[in-house]
Amino acid sequence: MKTKQTWATALAVAVVAGGLFGAIPRAEHPKPQFERTSWVNLNGDAWTYAFDFGKSGRAAGRELYRSTGFCQKINVPFCPESPLSGVNYKDFIPAMWYHRKLTVPADWKGKDVLLHFGAVDYECEIYLNGRSVGFHFGGTVSFTVDLTPYVKAGETYNLVLRIADETKGNSHQPRGKQCSDFKSRGCSYTRTTGIWQTVWLEAVAPCGLADCFIVPDVDNSQFVFTPAFRPGRTLAKTFRATVKDAEGKVVGTKETRAVSGVAMAVPVQNPKLWFPGKPYLYDIVFEVVGADGKVCDTVKSYGGLRKVSVSEGWICINDQPVFQRLVLDQGFYPDGIWTAPSDAALKHDIEMSMAAGFNGARLHQKVFEERFHYWADKLGYITWGESSSWGCDPNQIEDGRNFITEWGEIVRRDRNHPSIVAWTPFNETWKTSDIIQHQRLQNDAYDLAKVIDPTRPVNCASGDLHAKTDLWTIHNYARAPKLREIDVKGDVYCMRKEWKDAIYHVFKGQPYMIDEFGGLGTGD
Repeated sequence: MKTKQTWATALAVAVVAGGLFGAIPRAEHPKPQFERTSWVNLNGDAWTYAFDFGKSGRAAGRELYRSTGFCQKINVPFCPESPLSGVNYKDFIPAMWYHRKLTVPADWKGKDVLLHFGAVDYECEIYLNGRSVGFHFGGTVSFTVDLTPYVKAGETYNLVLRIADETKGNSHQPRGKQCSDFKSRGCSYTRTTGIWQTVWLEAVAPCGLADCFIVPDVDNSQFVFTPAFRPGRTLAKTFRATVKDAEGKVVGTKETRAVSGVAMAVPVQNPKLWFPGKPYLYDIVFEVVGADGKVCDTVKSYGGLRKVSVSEGWICINDQPVFQRLVLDQGFYPDGIWTAPSDAALKHDIEMSMAAGFNGARLHQKVFEERFHYWADKLGYITWGESSSWGCDPNQIEDGRNFITEWGEIVRRDRNHPSIVAWTPFNETWKTSDIIQHQRLQNDAYDLAKVIDPTRPVNCASGDLHAKTDLWTIHNYARAPKLREIDVKGDVYCMRKEWKDAIYHVFKGQPYMIDEFGGLGTGD
C-alpha cells in the first residue's frame, strides 16, 4: 500500500537520493555554535553493518572489529529501525557493528584529527584497523574521539564501531520513550539503536580551542567567554573574541592570554537583547594565536544577550515575567524515528508550534540535536532541556552512575543556546524503593547542572517528587474545571499520598506550573 508522504519526508528522500545536498543526507554542519572550515561529513551509504544478536562479535574466531566491510549497507545518520536508513528493522537489536572506509585529507598534515559523533545509542566502541581507539556510554549526546595518534594525512583506514543497546527490562541505561516491548504502546515508541546523528571528521590545530562557555551578561551589556584549550603538543598564546551584529558590524572585540578556565568579558556597543518571538543573535568569531604569533585556529559561533531568572513565582527573561506557553515535544519522526529527516523539518516543527500559539516547548524525554536548538535560537522559541531519563531507576546506584555522566555531557553541550531557559534532568520518578538513593541522584543532578551552568533554573523532576528544585512542576490530566481547583497556597499537589511523609523538598514559593496536562479521550 502506498502511503502519503509529508513534505518533510519528500525532502528527506530527495536528500538521500542526492537531489539537494548531493549524496550526503543531513549535509549541513551539525554544530553551528562551534564551526570550523576544515571538516568532512561522514554521513551516507558508505557505511555497512552487521547485527550481533549474540553479542559475540569480539570473540575469538569472529573478531568483527577487524572487518574491512560487512554485507549490508545502512544510510547514516538514520538508525536501523528507521525507513530512511534503508534497513527498517523493528525488532530488538542488542548489539550491532558498523564499518566504513575513512580517509584523512592529505592537506591535514600537522593538524590533529578529531572524529565526532552527534549521538550513538547506547554503548559505542571505536576501532581503527582493528585497534580500539575510544569508547562512549550514553545514547543521546555528542562525543569526540581524538584519532591523531593513530592516523596520517592522506591515508585510508577501516573504521569499525561496536554498538550495544539493551532496552528490555531493567537495562540500567536511560532510554526515554523508546519502547521496552516489541510493539509501540501508550506513550512509548519505536526504538533507536546505533548512530542517529551526523558523524564528521575535523582538523584542528594542536593548540586549538576545545570549548568555550558563552555567558550573556545583560546587566553589564557584555558577553563573558570562558575558553578551554586542547592539551596539544604546543601551547596557545593568545585568545581573541570578536562580536558582530546582525549587519556584520564589529560591536565588541578583546584578546587575552590563552588560559583555560579564565573568563574574558567583551562589552557590546548598543546592545540588543534576545527575547521570545523577538530574537537577536550576534555572530561571534573565536581565534587562537600560537607561539609563533600566527592565528592557528578560527571557530565561528553565535550568541544571544538574554538573562533567565526566577522572581515572585515567575520565570523571567530579561527581568520580564514570561508565561510559559509550551508544547510537549517528544521529537519522534515516522521515517527517521529520533532523527529528523532534514534540517528543514526541524525548523518546520518550530514554525508549526509557533503558528499554533505556543512560545516554546518542553523537550520531553529526548536530547534534541543541536540543529534544533539552532533554529530555536534563530526563531525566538524557548525550550526546557531534558534528558531521556526513563529506563533509569533512580533508586539503583548503577543506573545513577550511567545517568549522571550523560547528564553532565548534555548540559555542557547545550548551555550556550539562548533559547534554553530551564533544565529538567528527570521525568516522573515514580518508584521509591530506596528514598535515600532516589533523593541523592536528584540532588546530584541538580548540583551538577548548577556547577556546569549556573545561569538557568533547574527543575529536578518534571512531576512527582522534588528533592532540590528551582521550579515546582506537577502533572495533572484532569479536565480544566478540576485544574482550577488546585490550591497552590494549601497542600501542594502530589500524585501519590504515600510520598507526603517522605523526606523530600517542600514547596517554598517557586514558580508553580502544570507542565503536563491534556491528553484526554473523547469519553473523559
